[in-house]
Amino acid sequence: MLSLVIPIYKNEENLDRLLAELEKLQPRLPDPLEVVFVVDGSPDACEQILLARLPTLPFRSQLISLSRNFGSFSAIAAGLEVSTGGYFAVIAADLQEPPELIVQFAEALRNDDADIVFGVRASRSDPWLSELASSMFWRLYRRFVIKDMPHGGVDIFGCTRRVRDHLLALHEANTNLIALLFWLGFRRKFFPYARQPRREGRSAWTFARKLQYSLNSIFNFTDLPIRFLLMTGLAGSALALLAAVIVIVFRVMGLIDVAGYTAIILTIVFFGGLTTFGLGLIGQYLWLSLQNTRNRPNYVVRSAIVNEIEAGCDEL
Repeated sequence: MLSLVIPIYKNEENLDRLLAELEKLQPRLPDPLEVVFVVDGSPDACEQILLARLPTLPFRSQLISLSRNFGSFSAIAAGLEVSTGGYFAVIAADLQEPPELIVQFAEALRNDDADIVFGVRASRSDPWLSELASSMFWRLYRRFVIKDMPHGGVDIFGCTRRVRDHLLALHEANTNLIALLFWLGFRRKFFPYARQPRREGRSAWTFARKLQYSLNSIFNFTDLPIRFLLMTGLAGSALALLAAVIVIVFRVMGLIDVAGYTAIILTIVFFGGLTTFGLGLIGQYLWLSLQNTRNRPNYVVRSAIVNEIEAGCDEL
């Protein structure tokens, strides 16, 4: 059985189309389908709609409701943990990734062509500014953090049960599941697709969430910021020493008549800013260490309902 995990957050307007697409998807898969919906503290009526609709659908489903909004990666982890299939896939509820990718994922995993499959954006229909920022981020991320990351980044994936078990065993706070999959290794296969425009509602993927995602993706997987700070500090110290030697020589030679304060002020401001920046970087790593040391769960399940095709629904 294929277990398909779908995180739900502010998707009330496109749930009808999502459920219709899943019904069309079911007959095209080589094995039975289980769909795990994870309502990630959504403030709209998503949970009520799914409660009413899921028992009528022609496939096994689970409805997991988290106690609050923990973020999409935590919701995906919650869905993967309760899934019962032999292999797994993840897709977004807004259907900007075509459901046909799930068929390709299922065939590759069932035929043992790969342990992990990724959907890779070959093109996208996002606003030009968002597309430019995304392209720059992934280019730098590929260059300095994870060299195997595709140029356009990855949003959806599928994996075997063994990979799922290894992924869930990595208890990290504020992490990036996609980057963890690349860290794990295993055999990979990539499927290009054209990202579709959003047809219903507004995306909850705000600038603040994108920024947090970017920071988590960097600080959890590389010490590059600290190394950059170290090299900047060394270069600044070398330049300061060189400038000191030049000033002393010029003073001895009588080439400096009046000692000004402009250079001193600029130096203080520069190194004061650099020190503050460095403390912020170190603080970010210390905060991540504290989060992982606390060992708090990345999500809390409020309720879970299983809908069997024949037996109706059972509340857990």
